[in-house]
Amino acid sequence: MPVKFGEYKGHKIVSLMKDENDQRPFTFGLGKARLILENLDEIKKFVDESESSESE
Repeated sequence: MPVKFGEYKGHKIVSLMKDENDQRPFTFGLGKARLILENLDEIKKFVDESESSESE
């Protein structure tokens, strides 16, 4: 997955893309990056539970 770093209004941002041509990347700044890291276990749990319910 391609990742790009940049700035928005003087703040650092990171953009996660499905591929190089992704027109709508998932972009966030430092505050949301910290929030994601603090809740990474819950996010993983959400993905695991969602994937298992989709396969049923």
